[in-house]
Amino acid sequence: MSQSNFSRPGAIDLSGLRKPAGAASGAAGGPGAPAGAAAGAYVLNVTEANFQTDVIERSLQAPVVVELWSPRSQGSNALGAVLAQLSTEYAGKFLLARIDVDANPQVAQAFGVQSVPVVIAILRGQPVPLFQGVLGEPEVRQYLDQLLTVAVANGITGRAEPVGPAGPDAESAEEPPPNPRYEKAENAVAAGDLDGAIAAYEELLKETPADAEAKSGLARVQLVKRTQDVPADVRTRAAENPTDIEAQMLVADVDLMGGHVDDAFARLISTVQATSGDERNTVRLHLLELFEVVGADDDRVMKARRRLMSVLF
Repeated sequence: MSQSNFSRPGAIDLSGLRKPAGAASGAAGGPGAPAGAAAGAYVLNVTEANFQTDVIERSLQAPVVVELWSPRSQGSNALGAVLAQLSTEYAGKFLLARIDVDANPQVAQAFGVQSVPVVIAILRGQPVPLFQGVLGEPEVRQYLDQLLTVAVANGITGRAEPVGPAGPDAESAEEPPPNPRYEKAENAVAAGDLDGAIAAYEELLKETPADAEAKSGLARVQLVKRTQDVPADVRTRAAENPTDIEAQMLVADVDLMGGHVDDAFARLISTVQATSGDERNTVRLHLLELFEVVGADDDRVMKARRRLMSVLF
């Protein structure tokens, strides 16, 4: 894992963060919004009082990305601006909830926060650690894309409704209209029809084999499908038999879905090294597919490609 990843052993207890009677929502830029708060149509400034309704309950419909920040942290506002811009660009695929840990110490305690900024997602009321520290827009985008893949795998395909006014740069930050070329596949994903999405992406690739977006989309959907029904003993099988390529590939899939990208890549590179012939080629092609999921420009992919080349040649 890169040092920007945030993980903490043990469960995160959110049960104490309940909404008292009469607590109001905290739309970005509204009354009582903290100084330095990022604005946007999909940005909420959350407090201990409205955490249950604005984070937990909303996470049943769409992912909620929680940024724990402090006005004392120089990087917090910069990261908040990046997240707010991306929340506008993703147009409801996730909701951004910003929490000032100085004003809401109980939330910080619940998440075990020791330094900020920290970014955590909530899916169906359950926390999913993302990263800690200030990252640039490309790196943040990669974490968000991985989060959305995990969300689809868990049946969370809805979109958040706008909760606040658009920020001053919202118009310039908006994406061009969605490309109708991918509409059939994207609609199938949103409906939970993974087979339909796979067929749609494969159809696109027959027409244009070099379509990078279709390749990436197909790889993501196939990953989600493969990890829907994972045998309970798959890790045991993989540990007991390093050349059981089916077990090794499936464990790598599970690791990637859980955000353990380096672990997934290392496992498959080791399996390539331990096998030969058709089995080696099968594992190699599977690893290349996982590279498509993460993205060719990701540092972890570039490092793994170099390691793969050294093993093969």
